[in-house]
Amino acid sequence: MSAPASPAQDTGRLTRTLAPRTRRIVYGEQGPEETRRELAPITTVDLAHIVMLAESGLLPLEAAARLITAVQALRDSGFSALDGLDAPRGAYLMYEGHLSDELGADIGGKLHTARSRNDLKATVTAIRLREELAGLHTQLARQQGVLLARARAHADVAMPLYTHFQPAMPVSYGYYLAGIATALDRDLAALAHTIDELDRCPLGAGAVAGTDLPINPERTALLLGFTSPPLHATDAVAARDTLLRGLAVVASAAVTLSRLATDLQLWSTQEFGFVEFPERLVGGSSAMPQKRNAFLLEHVKAKAALAIGAWTAAASAMKSTPFTNSIEVGTEAVSAAWPALAAVQDAVQLGQVLVSGARPVPERMESRAKEGFVTATVVANRLVAQGVPFRTAHHTVGAAVRRAVESGGTELTGIDWPEGRPATLGEPLAVVAGLNRGGGPGECAKTIQTLRGRLAAQGEWAAAHRARLREAALRLDAEARALVDRRAQGARW
Repeated sequence: MSAPASPAQDTGRLTRTLAPRTRRIVYGEQGPEETRRELAPITTVDLAHIVMLAESGLLPLEAAARLITAVQALRDSGFSALDGLDAPRGAYLMYEGHLSDELGADIGGKLHTARSRNDLKATVTAIRLREELAGLHTQLARQQGVLLARARAHADVAMPLYTHFQPAMPVSYGYYLAGIATALDRDLAALAHTIDELDRCPLGAGAVAGTDLPINPERTALLLGFTSPPLHATDAVAARDTLLRGLAVVASAAVTLSRLATDLQLWSTQEFGFVEFPERLVGGSSAMPQKRNAFLLEHVKAKAALAIGAWTAAASAMKSTPFTNSIEVGTEAVSAAWPALAAVQDAVQLGQVLVSGARPVPERMESRAKEGFVTATVVANRLVAQGVPFRTAHHTVGAAVRRAVESGGTELTGIDWPEGRPATLGEPLAVVAGLNRGGGPGECAKTIQTLRGRLAAQGEWAAAHRARLREAALRLDAEARALVDRRAQGARW
């Protein structure tokens, strides 16, 4: 049985707290760094809440000014005054208890007026998620920019594209990279949409049903960079579906990058020899002197699993929980997201240097394009243009390929043309240029131009988003300082 609780642990209803081992499981190891990381966003929310409470007449100017001064002093010192303090109910209540000890219960005890840990935690989660997803949006936009730059640079490097690991059609290396950029374009748009979903500030929702105190949730929302207050209090504290959507979008981008990494790793093998990486992007072997391993690509491939796993873990934790505030949703499900988001950010940054550093080997690529009969479909289409039914043309060209293979040849011969043999197809790059319908490689320049325009629009959205948050931070700082100054001048509301 645990020892009797100290007065600081007395909540009124409860007189005892968790035993140390249980506390570590629930709240983790609350060292100085962990405390700073947890309290930094909480105190930002606190400053906005104090300003709002004072303006609403729920907190006297004297109390509000002293609270702001104390909170800012803690922030400026890196929360050093809290180092070593006991946290039987977590860092937040330890911090709130410290304010009451320093300022007296009549002041420190008023900080939590008209709110709950439920809406506070939901708000902190939204702020952190907004920050994490915005950072990923920036890195993903850079990844797309690198892809588009390399796509334009290598638009004239002909190569075969593969289906089922067999040579299929002639394309260019630049066209392939533009395809990856096209897929990421959708992820960028979805990521921006998900960030925009975080426009409602949960603060004000209270424990689960709002409050009857005359607060102004619109004001705290504005000070924290949100556009509006809660629409529905229960939803504000119960739902973390935006977290799930964010993880899903991030996982989608990571999966696309893993497929890019798979191709680049295959193409960099000696058997393919399509792509080479500089020494700064490869590693050797501790046992085999000849090895030159593009091992960074394996990190890119593997990190997608963390995002997929995090979504699965978060969704599983939320499944079948009551639609109200719950530990499964607000704590356990959320905790799975942060390592995954960090891992995908690492994968994107690795993808940037790998795409930028990869060097195609044009001679090898073009040679395989010539030897792989990848122009067979084009030849069949030439027959179709002369009136031959496609299925007949398909059979005719297929038989020609079989005869060429049997004779050891690498070019199509022996085709019966309706009106004599047509003009030669030309070099692979000429064939690539002719594939200019349906988004084929002949339209690569158009694709790149379209994507560059969309990327610029994403950049404008990101700049506006950053500006709004920057303005909110400046506004909060100014309002907090103004409130302290009013108290110093002896002013009243």
